[in-house]
Amino acid sequence: MEQRIGSSSQPLEGAGFDPAFIPGLTSPASGREVDAKAKTDEPEDTAPGTAPEQDATPEPEAEQEPGAEAAPEEDVAPDGPVFEASDRRARIVADHSGVRLRLDDQECEFRWDEIGAVETETARFGKRWTVTVHTPDSRWYPLEIEAPSRSRFAEWDTALDAVLDEYFEDDAGESTEDAEAAESTEDDAGK
Repeated sequence: MEQRIGSSSQPLEGAGFDPAFIPGLTSPASGREVDAKAKTDEPEDTAPGTAPEQDATPEPEAEQEPGAEAAPEEDVAPDGPVFEASDRRARIVADHSGVRLRLDDQECEFRWDEIGAVETETARFGKRWTVTVHTPDSRWYPLEIEAPSRSRFAEWDTALDAVLDEYFEDDAGESTEDAEAAESTEDDAGK
């Protein structure tokens, strides 16, 4: 009779074991692979233990106008509304680029075209305010934030609605105000 040595179980896959399994849950990989590849592509003309030769002529530096400074790498945020709420563990930021959720050391970012809906909910008792981001592929990402007081719920709802009205485009074709206006005119015509 033959016996195998070692484990016969297969490795588990899924979001519980690999956060990169869910798109948007982790940040994209940095240019580490590109940097490593660039370092290996450099030719090594010198033998180990000898210093590389240096050219006698230094490379000319790029000329820059005296008053001009280098442009910042990050794009400048437009003058639109921004919503931020946080507690000791959780944080939500909604601005021109999308919605970012953070809980402890985990963070996920959603662009506006990746979002199907954003839902808020308040706890019946206590000071918990829940924001849930729904994606078009039927996934949802809830985040609970503890408010300093229950009066902050209304402020946060108003501020988040202002950001959603500015940046979130509803694909239904009609806004809720247009739908309500059309419904009221149908009710008036039916009477």
